[in-house]
Amino acid sequence: MSFFIAFQHIVPQHLLSRGVGYLAASQNTFIKNTFIKQFTAQYDINMSEALEENPLAYASFNDFFTRALKANARPIAAADNAIISPADGAISQIGEISEDKIFQAKGHDYRVSTLLGGDEALAKPFIGGQFATVYLSPRDYHRVHMPFTGQLKKMIYIPGDLFSVNTQTAENVPNLFARNERLVCLFDTALGPMAVVLVGAMIVAGIATAWAGNIQAQGKQIISTDYSQQPIHLNKGDELGRFYLGSTAIVLFGADVMAWDKRLVATSPVRMGEAMGVTL
Repeated sequence: MSFFIAFQHIVPQHLLSRGVGYLAASQNTFIKNTFIKQFTAQYDINMSEALEENPLAYASFNDFFTRALKANARPIAAADNAIISPADGAISQIGEISEDKIFQAKGHDYRVSTLLGGDEALAKPFIGGQFATVYLSPRDYHRVHMPFTGQLKKMIYIPGDLFSVNTQTAENVPNLFARNERLVCLFDTALGPMAVVLVGAMIVAGIATAWAGNIQAQGKQIISTDYSQQPIHLNKGDELGRFYLGSTAIVLFGADVMAWDKRLVATSPVRMGEAMGVTL
């Protein structure tokens, strides 16, 4: 086991993340400007596509990190049959769900039902379906958008660990995405059920959704919220949520309803709005 992986097993993951979250939300000019200057220098952030181009004009590091882009910065694939990337980042893995198993990395996979909080009934429509795992690095745009038009039916907060979600960790930590803290968003679409899972990670200071705002850690209980009677309809490309620091979004579809672009493989770069697949 590498030092990096071993360190993640022993460090107080949640305490560290809460501490980073406190600093990232600070509106103290010295704190937020110091963070922003160091971050932009280290990751060579392209501010020309941001709605507010001056990085120091943001009220906090969180506001800077989740900055909105200009209207034309991420064109949405217009074809009715297009399924788009939910975020900027890189493909971690993509392909078919083998029975109820999602491929994580060589030697590792995890069950759909475990990812969705242990509910076999929720997992059933995705058995034999399709999945795409998109990793958002620190330098990426950190808002997550709808891959396909749908109606929100359920949101499930699932407590868990906060391991890093980069390639090294994915290759060495079993069930990584199904053991980390995560937020499952379930939609009804013209293709049937679609899930978008926002996975927390080491020093990710929080996850927010467009309909419920910031989702706070809620102890060790799974919290399921039914939205089936509320008219929350999101079109393809609409903002779904955002990460406060980098993480991963996983998209699930059922069997025989869509196909991914065959050019997309592990490590392929993607940008929010570009076509990743098509309906069948």
